[in-house]
Amino acid sequence: MALVVRHRLSRLAAVALLATGAGFGVAPSPWLAPAPALARSAPESFADLAEGVMEAVVNIAASQSVQDKRSGLPNLPQGTPFDDLFEEFFKRRQGPQGDNNNGPRTRRANSLGSGFVVDPAGIVITNNHVIADATEIHVLFTDGRKLKAELLGRDPKVDIAVLKVTSDKPLKAVKFGDSDKLRVGDWVMAVGNPFGLGGTVTAGIVSARNRNIDSGPYDNFIQTDAAINKGNSGGPLFNMAGEVVGVNTAILSPTGGSVGIGFASPAATVVPVIEQLKQFGETRRGWLGVRIQNVDDDIAASLGLGGARGALIAGVDEKGPAKPAGIEAGDVILKFNGRDIKESRDLPKIVATTPVGQEVPVVLMRKGTELTKTVKLGRLEDGEKLASVDRKSDAGKIESPVKKALGLELSALNDDARRKYSIKSSVKGVVVTQVDPASSAGEKRIQAGDVIMEVNQEAVANPADVARRVETAKSGGKKNVLLLVANAQGDTRFVAVAID
Repeated sequence: MALVVRHRLSRLAAVALLATGAGFGVAPSPWLAPAPALARSAPESFADLAEGVMEAVVNIAASQSVQDKRSGLPNLPQGTPFDDLFEEFFKRRQGPQGDNNNGPRTRRANSLGSGFVVDPAGIVITNNHVIADATEIHVLFTDGRKLKAELLGRDPKVDIAVLKVTSDKPLKAVKFGDSDKLRVGDWVMAVGNPFGLGGTVTAGIVSARNRNIDSGPYDNFIQTDAAINKGNSGGPLFNMAGEVVGVNTAILSPTGGSVGIGFASPAATVVPVIEQLKQFGETRRGWLGVRIQNVDDDIAASLGLGGARGALIAGVDEKGPAKPAGIEAGDVILKFNGRDIKESRDLPKIVATTPVGQEVPVVLMRKGTELTKTVKLGRLEDGEKLASVDRKSDAGKIESPVKKALGLELSALNDDARRKYSIKSSVKGVVVTQVDPASSAGEKRIQAGDVIMEVNQEAVANPADVARRVETAKSGGKKNVLLLVANAQGDTRFVAVAID
């Protein structure tokens, strides 16, 4: 599944020499544009860089106890090249329904990921999804040591976890760099533990910045073509100075392996979260208490904005800070605390990084008039608790537990479904129980036990949500829907599925 990224400097250099005539006594062609003054040659080797940081990159082994109806299965590590082989072998042994005579039993599930040391005293960073629901976490170092780790804090929203290990000697550590200085085309290097193959180094360039893959409210990923695969999660992405500019988090792939589109959470996003987790064991983000949507050209014209910009307030939380500040549904926020809001997704990121309790100016447009309001920010986590209470009051409104859509049979993700498919508690959404192999979803390798988390960038909580969003897309003339799909371990991917 892995794609090998090969550096072809010698061949590129030869092509450049032939094109310019350099070294052959041939005058340069007048049709060739001069090279940009700031262009720099590719590095001859990444060996020195890799040698300088390798010792600080670690493997993460997380274990958890799960109920499993399968019998006779050994405790196999996940994230190895043999996952599919073992799964198919034991499915054949159990028969088409996975029946056995031993009944449910508890087994230990293991997952492998990557991480890196940022403090010689033993602070280790990884992804939250690598250690989610783990009962034991161990950190494996390049010198062969295996140390038990303590979880200091984790944040699912940016998929970061902070671990602490105790070592009898100072650990090799790496530092974070300024990810805001990255430019598209800059060289980067990833180090990690893909498929259990620890100490693997891959290199590539920054393919894009500020990439939104709809994995959460604070998406601004670095996209890279450096090979990133299962097991690389939580590992560092280095710049050429040996600084960590990103934490490798996700890939976009129809096959599950690297196709040259990997994503890393930038240092500028994760560092403030890490500091909060180290200090408080939890995040303390600012909260405004509004629901927002993007402003398109038609809305901008109707509101007299002179162009698509800002965040349109679709609703105001009755118990949130925006309400007493006088912010209303229909307002368009143009600036928050002095920073321009170019599009709606800018607002949650800026609000979240603003200290709780701070009073900030909010510039908004209301019915063609620009106004400034002052808001005293609340704490996002408190707002989420209030929302959770409100959702519980609607618990009896869940519709039919089983629905069919897109060639999929869908069921609620309850405790029985989690036990049947060994789905982690951190995975939220709607579980797939059956797939029509002739459907577009079947062709895209969606399978029973996968969990649909979003449809067209909107979270779904029950099968009826999926059916409604598909019908809405169909009535709107769309031919495809974009699904965010998670496997039992919580690894996610985006899948575009044709509407039947």
